[in-house]
Amino acid sequence: MRWVVGIVVILHGLIHLLGAVEGFGWADVSQLKDPVGTAVGVVWLAAAIVVVAAGALLVGRVAWWWPIGAVAVVVSQMVIITSWADAKAGTLANIVLLVAVIHGFASQGPRSARAEYRHRASTALSALSADTLLTDEDLQHLPAPVAAYVRQSGAVGLPRVTNFRAHIHGRIRASATKPWMTFTGEQVNTYGPEPSRLFFIDATMLGVPVDVLHTFIGPEARMRARVCSLVTMVDAAGPDMDRAETVTLFNDMCILAPAALADAPITWRDIDDRHVGASFTNGAQTIGAVLTFNDDHELVDFVSDDRLAASPNGKSFTRLTWSTPLTGYHRIGSRRVATIGEARWHAAGPDGKFTYLEFHLDDIAYNASSGTTEGERHLPARAQDGAAR
Repeated sequence: MRWVVGIVVILHGLIHLLGAVEGFGWADVSQLKDPVGTAVGVVWLAAAIVVVAAGALLVGRVAWWWPIGAVAVVVSQMVIITSWADAKAGTLANIVLLVAVIHGFASQGPRSARAEYRHRASTALSALSADTLLTDEDLQHLPAPVAAYVRQSGAVGLPRVTNFRAHIHGRIRASATKPWMTFTGEQVNTYGPEPSRLFFIDATMLGVPVDVLHTFIGPEARMRARVCSLVTMVDAAGPDMDRAETVTLFNDMCILAPAALADAPITWRDIDDRHVGASFTNGAQTIGAVLTFNDDHELVDFVSDDRLAASPNGKSFTRLTWSTPLTGYHRIGSRRVATIGEARWHAAGPDGKFTYLEFHLDDIAYNASSGTTEGERHLPARAQDGAAR
């Protein structure tokens, strides 16, 4: 859709050059029957430049393209009015451009979910900093499989993890019978007295853009999904959402920040050499999970009975068994993490057990500073090892 609209806008801008050619007297443009003076020809040329620029910026996915697009709509329509009888059909292209500008403002403007995510992420990342190294002695209270997992992640001897910023991509669906939606996402998690989880997702549903914002700060969680950044499809909050996101917060820690397990409020329960039970507490919520490890001391599954599945409108929740099998362990920078995973619901009825999320870790930075990924910076997984794909 972005390419189609962008190309239409660029072609629309190029057509404006006919007014400049007529106005400057470079050639006789038969399509323009009304006379065009030099001054108006200058405006036609300016309109051509700004409209083509708006279309090119849109195709190039430049976030701030929409103010240029707004100027382009105004200037273009002004010159169309001066030659209304000949150029009125261009109004249709301007309507398309105006709709794109409205979406651009809604998705990228100061009141957008993306802007809220950036503000909250910047605030969260400025709150904590790592100033001590994780030692092997810090792992002595952990069950043997968990301590071995943290060691193999390369965390010992590196700064304790107080936050991370990650980029992922994948696909997601609402049920076993619904179509998949592709997505890209950016996530910021922080750890400390009040952990937080912020996750912004750009998804595409049947060619239509959908943005999703998860915010979990302190004890309260909320998830909002908007079609075209304008129409709210889901707005979920409340105690059930808080509990569901507490499971996800702990899951993120286990998968993406194993070093943080050493300091987290977790009660461990030994099961056997490959399985460990855990109870994680955040505020008023305490959730449980079972972690499964392989012979290489890698976490290969995370299962919890405390995750709640939201209804399509986010107004009700159903407790289901939830798991996240993992593969594709690779070294990213100085740490080793899983780069490929799934999320599965284990439901009764027609859906049964099904995968609703597939994700690939693209890059991750630990102890990032506010507004940047500086700190313990890690290169993209795809640059480290193509097998992660």
